[in-house]
Amino acid sequence: MFSWFRNDIIIEYWALFMQGLATTLQLTLIGIFFGTVLGLFLGLGKVARIERGPWRWPVQLFVRLPSQIYIGFFRGTPLFVQILLIHFALVPLLIHPEDGLLISGDMALYLKREYGALISGALALSLNSAAYIAEIFRAGIQSIDRGQFEAARSLGLSYFHTMKSIIIPQAFRRMLPPLGNEAITLLKDSSLVSAIGLAELAYAARTAAGAYARYWEPYLFISLIYLIITLGMSFVVHRLEKRYQST
Repeated sequence: MFSWFRNDIIIEYWALFMQGLATTLQLTLIGIFFGTVLGLFLGLGKVARIERGPWRWPVQLFVRLPSQIYIGFFRGTPLFVQILLIHFALVPLLIHPEDGLLISGDMALYLKREYGALISGALALSLNSAAYIAEIFRAGIQSIDRGQFEAARSLGLSYFHTMKSIIIPQAFRRMLPPLGNEAITLLKDSSLVSAIGLAELAYAARTAAGAYARYWEPYLFISLIYLIITLGMSFVVHRLEKRYQST
């Protein structure tokens, strides 16, 4: 490599970089999976509408409005702030040795000690990506011609079966590129989780840089790793997009 580039720094911290890479990929996969599941329900909730009847206002108040508030909050506040809020406020409320709302006792102590930062980071990325994916689903669903909704309902299909069998499969083709972009964005945003001490790629680079007071080597190295992964993800999304267009 370049004469000024010290390979020995990368070699010495190779294990930490590989551990950070594994953690980054794990966070990204968790965030995309749960973000997609939650985002689908939020997107459906935001477009849910009953024109008339007794369920009109309950759907508006308890389905559409909560979805809109959730999406507005997570899209309107910085992810970094959300990570800190979830790690230092929400997770201790849910998982606490004494009075955790979800988990308490020895199990809570073990989870907090061994996986505290991972749980907080994965939860923050999942909740954040869900808001953006919800908007992708909403835009995809609303891009389908209204006549297809009406045709499905005239055939006696319920709202659920109309969405499942007709609308979402068509909308998915249009949603694939922005979903791929969201996955790439989430991969890069996972570097923010290093602020709570999770040993992902950015944390590994910061550790190596602090030990040698050299910043070119570790940060250029993880930049190369991020670039390779994002190019690979872009290639996969492009291939899937072409495959769906040809069918």
